[in-house]
Parts: sequence; structure tokens; C-alpha cells
Amino acid sequence: MNTLIEKISAVNDLILQGKGLEAFETYYHDDVIMQENDNEVFIGKEVNRKREEAFFAAITEFRCAKPLKVTVGEKTTMVEWQFDYTHKDLGCKNYTQVAVQEWQDGKIIKEKFYHGS
Repeated sequence: MNTLIEKISAVNDLILQGKGLEAFETYYHDDVIMQENDNEVFIGKEVNRKREEAFFAAITEFRCAKPLKVTVGEKTTMVEWQFDYTHKDLGCKNYTQVAVQEWQDGKIIKEKFYHGS
């Protein structure tokens, strides 16, 4: 699995199987930087792992996750997602989000999420 389309497809497949944390462990760089819109930047795999674990643990009802579009460029991938779930802190969420991933050494080094507030 060498191409970015193969890698991002594997990430998406794991998310669709409910294995988002496995995707994170396998495909995210130790120095990953993650950010939602223009909010605070979180640096490092350990910090972001804790955030991901907390997020997934707080989902009380999961209805849908669907990749709508996938784009691949030079060291960059983008996925437009449709999500529908209920979160214990955020309530009922149904939205479209674009995730932009920058790749380094075969792993995601930076990921930024764009979505309505």
C-alpha cells in the first residue's frame, strides 16, 4: 500500500467499520498536528489520541458516516464526510465536514477539519 489513495481509502474504511482509533494508531504520525476550523491546534499523537478517545466515548448514538468525495494531491488528501450522530456533550449532530490531511513518511502529519459551527 504505497499510494495516498490506497492509504486514505484504508483510513476511511476503518472509520466506516467503527475503528477510528485503529485508523489513528496506524496512519497518524507521532508528531501529528490536528485542528478544527481556526480553533486551537493540538500537537502530538498522545494529546490527539486522548482527544479522539474522549470524542468516540461520548457518542451515544451513531447513525451515519459516509465519505462523499475523496481528493488526492501531492502529499495531501481531502475527504468530504457526512456525519450523523448524537454526542453526550454536543447533542444531535448532522453535518458535512471536509478533512484535509498532509502526509509525511507515509503517515498523516497534519489534519485540519472544516465544518460549520
